[in-house]
Amino acid sequence: MSQRSPARPTVLIADDERPLADLYTDYLAEDYEVLTAYGGEEALEYLDEAAARIDVALLDRRMPDVSGDKVLARINDSDEDCRVAMVTAVNPGFDLIDMGCDEYLIKPVSRDDLLDVVERLLKLSEYSDKHQQLTSKRLTRNVLEVEKSGAELAESERFARLESEIEQLETRLDDITEDLEFEDLQRHI
Repeated sequence: MSQRSPARPTVLIADDERPLADLYTDYLAEDYEVLTAYGGEEALEYLDEAAARIDVALLDRRMPDVSGDKVLARINDSDEDCRVAMVTAVNPGFDLIDMGCDEYLIKPVSRDDLLDVVERLLKLSEYSDKHQQLTSKRLTRNVLEVEKSGAELAESERFARLESEIEQLETRLDDITEDLEFEDLQRHI
């Protein structure tokens, strides 16, 4: 489960084209904390220093010092919960199947494209966190239902609170799913 709680989510942008990296930073800076890396090496440094607080990474695939693919591999090999979108001029090949990124955008991308992808990736992250919480609470409920009598469960305020938390998580997951499905539908129209 993600332990992040910054006031604003953090987005890492890695692109060796400075004007483009700065433009993406301008697009996102109003809504997010943005870390801007002007190459793969600098992106790796940010990951070493601030990985625990990076929620989303937007990576160019072709950077001369360290490729976006290598930065992605480092993120995927870490224990950090960071969603990744490749934002690149490289048309995807079948290597995309095993790449391990969450989104793939072909340049040029608009401000709306970047904002949409970051929002979607944050929702996916929230979904994952909530799903993990729900699974844990359901397992706890199942153990208690096996070990305690119906009367004991009915009298327990803590068990009632657990039931309420499960219901709230289920509702939130349904809401996130609906949002994501609507966004996917809108992208294909």
